[in-house]
Amino acid sequence: MDPISATMRIAASGLQAQSLRVRMTAENIANANSLAPSPNADPYQRKTIVFESRFDRALGAELVKIKRIGADPSPFGEVYNPSHPSANDDGYIQTPNVNTLIEMSDMREAGRSYDANLKVIEQARSMAASTLSLLDGNR
Repeated sequence: MDPISATMRIAASGLQAQSLRVRMTAENIANANSLAPSPNADPYQRKTIVFESRFDRALGAELVKIKRIGADPSPFGEVYNPSHPSANDDGYIQTPNVNTLIEMSDMREAGRSYDANLKVIEQARSMAASTLSLLDGNR
């Protein structure tokens, strides 16, 4: 595979990874206030994503891949609200372990990484077009 195509495939793997990261962050934000349906159930648990690099023999380069999607093990919050249907015997309800400030920061970082990978693809396309233009001009 030529270097420009390889560059585009590497950047495309980054685009896929970061788009999933944005989707998961959006899901966490959307469920930041999702409480448990009953006193004995858990509320929404923050999702996490772990990336890894894998060597692609055909490209001779490392691609980013999803290693696993998991649940954040940090403890749930608690709010005193004895009148809520999900309240335990002590009057507390568990709240999701989602911090919207952290999620927004993570989304911004994922967006910047996505943009950087997109710029790599745009630059590689521009280089390929310039090369074709030079080759066409030499006829």
